[in-house]
This record gives sequence, structure tokens and C-alpha cells, in this order.
Amino acid sequence: MDVMKASLDLHRQLKGKIKIENTLDIKNKTDLSLVYTPGVASSCLAIKENSEEAYELTGKGRTVAVISDGTAVLGLGDIGPLAAMPVMEGKCAIFKRFAGINAVPIVLNTKDVDELVTTIAHLAPSFGGINLEDISAPRCFEVEERLRKMLDIPVFHDDQHGTAIACGAALINAFKYVDKNLESAKIVINGAGSAGIAISKFLIKLGAKNLVICDKNGILNNDDPSLNSVQKEMAGLTNKDQLKGDLSVALNHADALIGVSAGNIVDESMVEKMHPDAVVFAMANPIPEISRERALRAGVKVYGAGISNIPNQINNALVFPGLFKGLLESRVKQIDDEMEVAACKALADLVTDETLSADYIIPDVFNENVTRVICEAIQHVQLSKI
Repeated sequence: MDVMKASLDLHRQLKGKIKIENTLDIKNKTDLSLVYTPGVASSCLAIKENSEEAYELTGKGRTVAVISDGTAVLGLGDIGPLAAMPVMEGKCAIFKRFAGINAVPIVLNTKDVDELVTTIAHLAPSFGGINLEDISAPRCFEVEERLRKMLDIPVFHDDQHGTAIACGAALINAFKYVDKNLESAKIVINGAGSAGIAISKFLIKLGAKNLVICDKNGILNNDDPSLNSVQKEMAGLTNKDQLKGDLSVALNHADALIGVSAGNIVDESMVEKMHPDAVVFAMANPIPEISRERALRAGVKVYGAGISNIPNQINNALVFPGLFKGLLESRVKQIDDEMEVAACKALADLVTDETLSADYIIPDVFNENVTRVICEAIQHVQLSKI
């Protein structure tokens, strides 16, 4: 792909997509004495007396750590922490561009859950929030859960919740366009890793009642001994008809397919089994589960994907800048379900009835209103709790 070569050439030229700059131009010894010793001691003592002063006297409240162990990077899998750095830098660049938030990429050379949790907890005082990224399932669930209990700053695994929020907003509008109901529609999620599990849980929060989850071994069901603990939990909450078989079986009479799995694993004959006016979100990166052309040829009414060169890009970049902006500005200790649902609905509402179409079910990432409305949604929920 030409974009691959162009991107590699750009990375070689830039030698890093982010940089650190001073907020004050240090011109003389007076400036130096204020930003460093002896003057800086006054800020240190103020924070020692009241830790909340760190938000006023340092950049803590405007800085997020983007942390990965490199075990689930894009659709590339376990490529290691060093190879994950370009993605983490890209995430940091998006934070700055769309929310004005400083973000620092951190890759950790361990896959051990205890080591990950301990290391991140030790790093936490420097940051106003932790954005976990590209950590493989099921470890990612435990890492996030433990850190949320330990820390007094928001911890957010973007592959799970950012993807789920964006997908939920797109599905709300897609079903509105095809005149289907989220509660009664049959929705198939292909992929039972971090994103697939999180999307399933989030759609249940939104009111979905007929979900079927598949992984590479087929439909999740209660009789499958190979499932991990999280997949077992989801098997009990989904697949109400106790279907068994592969993705082709699951798609029979389905209203929507959400793919967070691997490229080119869905063919036209599988899509043709779906109900009329079907919705397909083929979100595998960098190659979707089925191409837009093939999906539309098979009768799909609304198609979305994770890639940026077609209509309806469903990507967590729509979510995390505004979400963290709202969390940081409101000094939220931990994000909750109510905030995630509010962010989803705010994103969906940016597409009005007048602008809704098969090729426009979710705003573009460059829509400057996206960050604002998600930030405001988080702030509104937080204010309602005071």
C-alpha cells in the first residue's frame, strides 16, 4: 500500500511525532531562579502540604500517560514494546492535536500482570490520567480493574472503552437510518478479545438484548471449556438461543455484524445470510474483515470500518481526546458507566436527522465539535454527582 511506504518515509524524516517544549522561555538568571532553584522550593512545599496543589503548580492535570506492553498492537498482535512505540506516539500526537493534552508514550518490557500494575502505579503520580493501550486480553481486564481500585486518577483502556463508545454511537445512528431497534436487533460481534468483549458489554448497557459473540473457534457458548473467565461471563450474558457453530451460523438472520478480529475473514455468502438492510462494521485494522465494495454488493445497507479512507470511520480517536479533556478538567477520580454512555450519546447526537445517511452515521474525527461535546457530556455527568 502506498500509504504504508509514505508513512514509513514520514516517520524516518520526523524521528518522533511528539516533542517537549517549555511553557516559559528561560531568558536570564531571574527566570532560572523562578522555574528552578531556589524559587521552585516554594511549589514543592505547597504540594507537600496539600497534594491537590500539584494540579495548579505542575502539568500533572494536563498530562496523560499512554502505556502499552506491545502485546496487541493494531491488527499486528504481539510485536513487543519497542515496536509499539510508533502507535503510542501517534496516540500522544492525537491527544495534543484534538484536546490540547500533553501525553507521554511509555512502553513496558513485561507481560506479567503484577509487574504491569505495580510499575504503572509507581508512575501514576506524574500524570492526571492513564490511557492503557494495546494490552492483550484477558490480562488487560485485570490490569485495568486493579489500577482503577488503586489509583485516584482515571484509568481508561482505550481499546476496550474508546472503541465501544465509538461503535455504540455509530450503531445507534445506523439502526436509526435502517429503522431497526437496538433492543430487538440480532447483533453479532466477531472477536472476543478486549474490544469485542467491551463492545458487547457496552451494547448491553445501551439496551441490546440479542447478542452473539464469536471468536476464531466459533460462537461463545456455555459448553465451551476453552473460554477464559471473561469469555465465560459473556457466554452467560449473550447467545440467548444457545447457538453453536462458526461465524456463518451466527450471521444467519443477523441485523448487524461488528468485526474486531482479522482481515478478509468474511465473504459475501456469509453476509447474504443476514436480514435485509443489514449493518456491517468491519473494524479490523489495517485490513477490514470484508471490504466495503464486497459488503455493499452482498446487500449491506450501512457499512463502517476502522480505516480512514472510506466513509464512516469508526475509530477510538473520536472518543479519547474529548473524554480525557472532560475527566481532567473536572478532576474525575475514575470514569464510570454513566459517563461512557453520555459520551456515546453526545457523539451520536452530532449526526442530525437532516445529515444522517448511509455514508454518514458518525462524525469525522476532524469535526471540531467532537471533542467539545464529549468533554461537556463528561462534565455534565460529574456536576450531577456533586
